[in-house]
Amino acid sequence: MEIFKPIDLNMESQTTDIENIEKVKCLIIGSGPAGYTAAIYASRANLHPVLYTGLQMGGQLTTTTEVDNYPGYPDGITGPAMMEDFKKQAERFGADIRFGIATSVDFSGKPLKVTIDEKRIIIAEAVIIATGATAKYLGIEAETKYTGMGVSACATCDGFFYRGKDVAVVGGGDTAAEEATYLAGLCRKVYLIVRRDVLRASKAMQQRVMNTHNIEILWEHQPVDLFGENGVEGVMLVKKKGTPQEEIVKIMIDGFFLAIGHTPNSDVFKKYLETDQVGYIKTIPGTTRTNVEGVFAAGDVQDPHYRQAVTAAGSGCMAAIDAERYLSELK
Repeated sequence: MEIFKPIDLNMESQTTDIENIEKVKCLIIGSGPAGYTAAIYASRANLHPVLYTGLQMGGQLTTTTEVDNYPGYPDGITGPAMMEDFKKQAERFGADIRFGIATSVDFSGKPLKVTIDEKRIIIAEAVIIATGATAKYLGIEAETKYTGMGVSACATCDGFFYRGKDVAVVGGGDTAAEEATYLAGLCRKVYLIVRRDVLRASKAMQQRVMNTHNIEILWEHQPVDLFGENGVEGVMLVKKKGTPQEEIVKIMIDGFFLAIGHTPNSDVFKKYLETDQVGYIKTIPGTTRTNVEGVFAAGDVQDPHYRQAVTAAGSGCMAAIDAERYLSELK
């Protein structure tokens, strides 16, 4: 995708459709807990924020059936309902919330420029990026079929619902080892499904897994299907795939957790913003400031560690405060 080229807005002879260019004080990209919280705080700070939701309005939480660990909802709430509450609160304070996707940016100088849906150019004094991250899936059809019915990509989000039950975790890295040991404290049995015959996790994490009595590692197993009537009841695996010892194995489980990583939604910003090797946007420690003045990052797009709604909301608050202080300094 071609990066937007700077336009001289003062040239009356410019052929660009001026109706497709808009100047705003604060632009927020993304509509999960981080984006909506940033919109609430930015609105209350009189920054008149414009928020573009992205393709998945409400972010990853809209795929979560029950949220039981967010403060203020003692009886729990569905992910979509909670995001609708966030949206209404932002709108109550005056946030301008629109559907649209940031398709390219130009952060090479001031003002900051973001192109929406490849046609509308937003000229912003400050930009808050809250585009989140996308969980990696295996690509088997059953993952979609059982989403919210036994399939999850977040043990700390959903593990509570599987107390005393049998579950499986897929993956061999630190995330998989960490989620397996977390679930082992809640569940009766945890199967750790590992494609290879070794774990990629750090030695310390491997030791924790080995020392946890109710974790069973299934070496050289690959999931190929899930089954169950009204939710996940079991997983079908191929053991030692492609070898003479290949065989089909079925295990009975109530929950199936993917722990094979996340992909931060940062590609469109990488030309200008520093990211780590995975793609998470780097921020100055203790702040949401990026390497580009006036550009801030909040939520899962800059958080490879916690990935919780409450921490995303907290960083959204930080981003709005950082943006307000930045704009005040400009004056």
